[in-house]
Formats: sequence, structure tokens, C-alpha cells
Amino acid sequence: MTDSTATTTDLDVRLEKHRTELTGYCYRMLGSSFEAEDAVQDTLVRAWRSYDKFEGRSSLRSWLYRIATNVCLDMLTAGSKRARPMDLSESTPLAQAALSPRPDHTWLEPMPDNRILPTVEDPAEAAVAKETVRLAFMAALQQLPPKQRAVLILREVLAWKASEVADLLDTSVASVNSALQRARATLAEREEHGADAAVSNPLDEEQQRLLDRYVKAFEGYDMTALTALLHEDAIMTMPPFDLWLTGHDDITGFMTTLGSACEGSRLVPVQVNGLPGFAQYKPDPEKGGHTPWAVQVLEISDGRLTGFHFFLDTQRWFPLFGLPLHLEAEADEVKEGV
Repeated sequence: MTDSTATTTDLDVRLEKHRTELTGYCYRMLGSSFEAEDAVQDTLVRAWRSYDKFEGRSSLRSWLYRIATNVCLDMLTAGSKRARPMDLSESTPLAQAALSPRPDHTWLEPMPDNRILPTVEDPAEAAVAKETVRLAFMAALQQLPPKQRAVLILREVLAWKASEVADLLDTSVASVNSALQRARATLAEREEHGADAAVSNPLDEEQQRLLDRYVKAFEGYDMTALTALLHEDAIMTMPPFDLWLTGHDDITGFMTTLGSACEGSRLVPVQVNGLPGFAQYKPDPEKGGHTPWAVQVLEISDGRLTGFHFFLDTQRWFPLFGLPLHLEAEADEVKEGV
């Protein structure tokens, strides 16, 4: 191996070490799983090509965040804001329920924990990382102007100093502090819709029992048992459809009417957006066994389910989570996606 090859290999390894945390950063900035991964790949390619110009006045990590921030700001210049269904319209009564899809770029997208949450030893740091990729927080971030979004993530999530953020954004400390104050005010105004679920890390015994009861109720399609687990103001969403439902009566009513094809489903645990979730497979009448239907993300508070969100574009989501695209009828178990 030549010296140049060894140097190139060493640089590849050093850059790759930062992929997960950069993906988490870009995901918070963009609200899209696939755009985040594209942004990180672009960041690493730019860094690799321009490494000979890196003067070492900052750490390699800081330099990568500068590149990633510029990539994300370029991608956000169109002003697009990804959202959840309840950010775009009022709740629909069951009697008026209709499944109207919107384009993919409309929606906040789910993300597997292992792609965006680097392993850290500090429990407090790990908790902050999880809390700041939950759907409610992510939706609030999308309402911020791009530079405010970057400031808030760097200061509040990643705990950068104001001077470090100012250097990264080529601005003043006063400007950073002002942007942070405005961002905090905007987030405070948005706490009403789906405040972050109170989920322990790891799940405590009560929360695990709740999930076990949920799996039993959902797979058994027992609406009485499911109703007992839902908060009276629970929310159900189903991107790419803009329909969203509130309350256990409308939710279970939907599941036994328009959603009745989900009866007989199987659930496989996944870790998604810092929350418990499941890959849902519904019966496959053509091939037998079960076929992918949704990635479910669950929100829990005060011993009840306050929200469950069904992301239905399975051809995109299941490969992202490392999940099979078919479950054989005779299979009793499937390992969690990695």
C-alpha cells in the first residue's frame, strides 16, 4: 500500500466516524430521512475533495458541520417546510373521513434510531438526542427559518458555544443569541399540538407492559382492549394521506371500517425517532403470509397512548429499517430491523 493510498484510507475512516451524528443533524434540519442521507453523502464527498484546503484552524468535526450546514441551507432555500397532518388541517370526523394523499415532500419522515443517534456514554446526552428527534419536536423545528433552525440545533441539541456557532455561520455572537431567542419563542408557541411523549430511556416496566398490551390488542384487532389503552384525545395520522383522527371512538371506528383490511396484522418492534414503534404487516391475500403496510410510531404519556402515526410508503420505509418485504405465514418471529 502506497503512502497516498494509506492517507486516503485513513481520511475515509476519519470522515466515516462522523456519519451518524451528521445524519442526525441533517435530519433535524431537513425533516426528511432520504434528503438527510443525501446531504451527509454530499458533505463527506465535499470534505474528501477539499481536504487539502483544510487548514486545521478548527477541528475536523467542526469543519464537517460547517459543510453540512451549508449543504442543508442550500437545500432549504426553496422554503419547504415538512409537516405532520395536524400541522396542515383540522381533525376530520370519522363520518367525513377520506383518504387524500399529498406529495412525498409534504411530510415529515420517520428515521431509524441507529441512523441518527450515535452511541454516547452520558445518559443525559443520550436522552436529549432522543427527545430532539421525536416527531413533535421535529415538526416544531420545521417551522423555524433555516438559520434559526441551525442555531437552535447547534446550541440546544449539540451544546455548542455561541462563539462556535457564530464562527460556523460567519456571523456575530449577538446575532446567534438573537436567533436562538426567536427560535425558542417560536417553539414555545407550538407546544400545544402533541407535546413530546414522556417515554423513558430505556422503557420502564409500565411502558413496556403498555406496549405488550397494545401488540396483543392490535394483532387481535380487539377494539375494546385498544380503546382502554388510548387517551381520550389520542391522535392517529397516516401520511401520505392528510386525514387525521382524534379520540378513541373515531380511531377505532376507522379501524373497523376504512381500515378493516388491517385485521390479522403482525407487528415487529422497531426503534424510530427516539420512540417505540412497530413495522406493521397486514395479511397478503395473494401470496399468503403478510405484506408490509406501515411503520408505526407511538407516543406515550401518563400510561396511555396519546398518538400513533402510520407511515404508509412501505417500499421506502421498510428497506430503510432493514425490514423484509414479506413475512411467511409459517414464520413465528422476525428479528427487529437493523
